Amino acid sequence: MLGALVLVQICYPLTSGGVRAGFTVTTVVLGYLLSVGHALLSRGPRAAAALVGTATLGGFAVEAVGVATGFPFGTYDYSGQLGPKVLGVPLIIPLAWTWMAWPAWLAALRLARSRAVRVALAAAGLAAWDLFLDPQMVAEGYWVWQSPTPALPGVPGIPVGNYLGWLGFALVLMAVLAAAAGPSGGQALGGDAPMIALWLWTYASSVLAHAVFLGLPWSALWGGVLMGAVVLPLIPALRRRT
Repeated sequence: MLGALVLVQICYPLTSGGVRAGFTVTTVVLGYLLSVGHALLSRGPRAAAALVGTATLGGFAVEAVGVATGFPFGTYDYSGQLGPKVLGVPLIIPLAWTWMAWPAWLAALRLARSRAVRVALAAAGLAAWDLFLDPQMVAEGYWVWQSPTPALPGVPGIPVGNYLGWLGFALVLMAVLAAAAGPSGGQALGGDAPMIALWLWTYASSVLAHAVFLGLPWSALWGGVLMGAVVLPLIPALRRRT
C-alpha cells in the first residue's frame, strides 16, 4: 500500500485538472487506509479506534466548525473538486488529518520519552506539514480564504492564522490520541518501518515537488525548514536505535 501511495504521488505533478484532483483523492484514501490499517495491525483495536476518533471524527468536526464560523483556521471555502461534501467539508479532508497524524505520532515516539514532549513534537510535525499542503491545494483551487492576510512571505493566499489554528488543533488531537490509545499507543506489536518511511518520504518529496515541479519555491523553503526541524532529527535517532 505504501508503494502504491508513493507511485500515485509521483504521478501527481505530471498531470493537471481533473486527473490531478483524482490523484489527490486517491492519495488521501490510500494514506488513510495505510495509517488506520497499520495502527490496527501494529497496536490493536484500541489504538486504531483512538486514531479514527481523534483524527477522523475530530478532524471532520473542526473542519465543519471552521467552514461555518472561521475558527480556528480563518474564513475559507472548499471547491467541489475533491468530491462530495457534508456541512461544507469534503469527506476526504478528515481522512487527510488521519493519514498524517499517525506517522507524526510514531515519529515523536522515537524522539522523546515524555508524553508531553511527544505530543508537542507530533503536533509540530503535523502542523508543519500544512506549510506544504495548503500552498499546494490553494494553487490548485481546491479551497480559498476570504481574508488571506497577513500571509507568510512568498506564500500568498493563506493567512498566518491558519497555521496557528493547525498547531492548536494538532496539540489537542495528539494529546487526546496519546491518552485514548493507552499503553498500546507506544508499544508496537509489529514493525513501524512503513510509517516512518512514509513520514520521511512525505517531507523529502514535498520539498522536491514544491521546489522543482510545482513552482512553489517559498513553500518548499518554509516547509523544508520548519517541518525539517521535526523530521530531520529522526534520522540520527533511528541510526542510534539500529
